[in-house]
Amino acid sequence: MSSVIEILVDKFAVRLRGIMGDWGNMPLFVATKEEKFGDYQCNTALSCAKRLGVKPRELAEKAAELLRSEGREYFSEVAIAGPGFINLRLQDDFLRSSLPVPFDGENTGLAACGQPGTVAVFPPHPGKIVVDYSSPNIAKQMHVGHLRSSIIGDSICRVLDYLGCQTIRQNHVGDWGTQFGLLCAWVMDHTEESLRGDIDLSDLEALYRQAQALAGEDPVFHEQSRQRVVALHRGDAETIATWRWIVNKSLGHIENTYALLGVLLQREDMRGESFYNPMLAALVEELQQKYPAGSRPLEVTVSQGATCIFMYDEAGQPLFKGADDEPQPMIIRKADGAFLYPTTDLAALRFRLNELQAERVIYTTDIRQTLHFKMLFQAAELLGWLNKGQTLEHVTFGTVLGPDNKPLKTRSGENVKLADLLHEAVERAKAILKSEDESGQPRFSQDEIESISRAVGIGSVKYADLSQNRVSDYVFSFDRMLAMEGNTAPYLLYAYARISSILRKAPDENWRQAEIAMSEPAERRLVLHLARLADTVKDAADGWRLNLLCDYAYNLAGLYMKFYENCPVLSAAEESVRDQRLRLCDMTGRVLKTVLSLLGLKVVDRM
Repeated sequence: MSSVIEILVDKFAVRLRGIMGDWGNMPLFVATKEEKFGDYQCNTALSCAKRLGVKPRELAEKAAELLRSEGREYFSEVAIAGPGFINLRLQDDFLRSSLPVPFDGENTGLAACGQPGTVAVFPPHPGKIVVDYSSPNIAKQMHVGHLRSSIIGDSICRVLDYLGCQTIRQNHVGDWGTQFGLLCAWVMDHTEESLRGDIDLSDLEALYRQAQALAGEDPVFHEQSRQRVVALHRGDAETIATWRWIVNKSLGHIENTYALLGVLLQREDMRGESFYNPMLAALVEELQQKYPAGSRPLEVTVSQGATCIFMYDEAGQPLFKGADDEPQPMIIRKADGAFLYPTTDLAALRFRLNELQAERVIYTTDIRQTLHFKMLFQAAELLGWLNKGQTLEHVTFGTVLGPDNKPLKTRSGENVKLADLLHEAVERAKAILKSEDESGQPRFSQDEIESISRAVGIGSVKYADLSQNRVSDYVFSFDRMLAMEGNTAPYLLYAYARISSILRKAPDENWRQAEIAMSEPAERRLVLHLARLADTVKDAADGWRLNLLCDYAYNLAGLYMKFYENCPVLSAAEESVRDQRLRLCDMTGRVLKTVLSLLGLKVVDRM
């Protein structure tokens, strides 16, 4: 599926470049924001005129004449405004042909877009894209700090799938380290095996805190836990079995949370730190041999007992400096021999580039990890790991805040558990759901109440997050995100349910063969917005501005409401007009469903 702008660029770019020269990175065509300026604009004459030494309007006249003479099937009007803006109004037939979802009478739209293995809407994109997101720690419950990475990363994957990319989801879980020696020691030496089935994840968290405290007080237990770490690293069968029991207990919790949140990560997408652990010693030794002290632009040397990577620019100056203006290293092995996150991330990155053959690797983490990923990406480049065309990208985001504008916490100061937050969202949605009609009769069955409140509650949390500027902090508010008015999930889900209700009331299905209505201004405005879906998705993927998809959906719902107010559908004076408008309703519902699916929201037919 090509976008309107792509079609116009493909048709006119070469000829316009012959008139105006190169306009650089400026887009050739842009969608207008106000109807009085047409549907699209070509504004490049203004940027090219100065370089060519001519007046912008004269250059615009030449470009406009080309668009008029060769664009009759695309434009019904080409007009120059101001100093050299070219305003374009699309032909209705071209606009209809640009609608994003083909209709075949059976097509249910793109309800499954973003699902792994589904057919892409856009032509297949060469190369594989690895997306690293969510990344919880084993033996701990997921908390609100995992919310944004999980939601944003999942939506990125859905958009990439929709664009025809071969997406590989990766969940880099923390399942290795000293803390597991502590846990294994406590579980193996302080609990009876017959009672382990009664231990849940919250118990494991409490047990770890107890083990940590005991290790600090009791030298005997401290030595026991140290020995368990050694046994774990050596592959002792009993210790490994206990570790696996802890991991599986945690994975069950993680999978249940993902199912509630509607995130598409599966167990096979999870590669823990334990997966990369066998690679770390060899990696460090390799780097030490290849890049000894004095190597430039990268050297691996021992500083204060720790093995470090130092990176330099062409002038031999450190690329990274600390607060004291001293060279800042990437530490890959501590003085005691332990490996760190940078070591694991280097091993994971090389695995993704070489074994998974990723053309592009995207990491989704909070903005506080910016320096770490700058160093990681720079190291990969200086190590020569990146082949031509391979790129690395760090997609950052801000913090979820409480009413006090501080990171969201419980009243006791602990991190809010993600599952608790989501369950509360569902219960709040259930409380405001109008489950009775005016006569006091139930409107929904109990199963419907459960499914609708889940879609509304979870969808509200996700939409409130994705509708924000990604890099900004935002204040979490159930009241605001569950509101039925404004740019919220309930408003959009209600719009979809309303469309579904209208289609259910249609007297027959003759409308399926009708032409899309465009005789009234409100109809054409709606069709124009529908035709801009492909451009919007690609704009959202450029810099991962997922809030553009939210804005598109909100504006689509608003245009539909205005259309419905001004253009009677079921009560239309003529049957042919009714069918044309029903067809437009159906198209709107399909596109709205598509966009909400890209955001990870489930729609409801009744609400």
